[in-house]
Amino acid sequence: MSGERKPPLSIRELLLPALGALILLVGVGVAAVTEKGHIDYRVQMERHGGDVLNLGSNGRPDADEQGYMVRVVGALQVVEAPLDRQFNQQTSQPVLIRHVQMFQWHEVRYGGPASYELDWEDHPVDSSHFEHPDGHANPGQFPLQGAQFDAGAVRLNDFVLDPALIRGLSGSQPVAPDLRSLPGNLAASFSLYNNSLVTSAVPANPQLGDLKVSWEAVPVQDVTVVAKVNGNRLVPAADAADGVGFAMQPGDVPLADIFPDLPVPPDYWWVRCIGSILLAAVGTGLLLRWHYQRVDVILAPAIAVLVVGAVDAVLLWLGHDLGRAGWWSALALVGMLLTAWRLRGLKAD
Repeated sequence: MSGERKPPLSIRELLLPALGALILLVGVGVAAVTEKGHIDYRVQMERHGGDVLNLGSNGRPDADEQGYMVRVVGALQVVEAPLDRQFNQQTSQPVLIRHVQMFQWHEVRYGGPASYELDWEDHPVDSSHFEHPDGHANPGQFPLQGAQFDAGAVRLNDFVLDPALIRGLSGSQPVAPDLRSLPGNLAASFSLYNNSLVTSAVPANPQLGDLKVSWEAVPVQDVTVVAKVNGNRLVPAADAADGVGFAMQPGDVPLADIFPDLPVPPDYWWVRCIGSILLAAVGTGLLLRWHYQRVDVILAPAIAVLVVGAVDAVLLWLGHDLGRAGWWSALALVGMLLTAWRLRGLKAD
């Protein structure tokens, strides 16, 4: 009879479409998770200045690298050595640092009454706040100040480092002062003692107000630099959200160790994408087998490409990765055209 209802589908009959839908969702999910990994990686890299071209130890200035962040590894080369003009001290290292100390009173408390000791201090100690300032007055401001002197030019694999990058170098080694290079007025006031210049009449027995000047240098070393290419220079990325725009570490350091907050980008992107489309095609094929009682070898992958491409295009568009979104949109369009063509063919059959 025409008014009779079809009996409900059994669990066995529902198994095929359920399995097809599940496999289709897994395929779409694999593609979505892969692209989400790329979005997270790109967003985090934007905080540090943008995606990084890994040039390694072979990195040299090139027109194709202009405006890009790069990772370069190599040994520093000092072209113009730093100079402390006041003391006429120079080193062949990238950075020279002058330290100035004064022999001063400082207050010490060990749970009982305050006691006072003389020692070298790198800043003026205000004795007016001492519990017993009488007999423990310090001279006040230093007549000389500590300072840092950067090399005029430092190269890394033919790249010239921006001054901000030079200041970002780390490491330290003492630099012995050269008495012969001292200007005459300072040579009369200072003597050499334990790799420092001191004004003490008896260097081993300093007195209140005596000065001690010493130097250290950031050594020439192998470094890993991440910075933006500007001509033949490596400079900080001015638009970096982290407010730094570059990174520098001693040795050959991978990008993941330089930026530990970076999510790991998905490996084998093409394999994941092809695998996700194949999974979606298998799931779609099972649904077509259940609905049409046949599997169309063109329609199944076409629908898979359409669905995976559309989902990933929307995801990437929301993640502001318009380049990859355009690629997936084009793929989804191809899938849509093939799907429309094959569906018309099935209706005609």
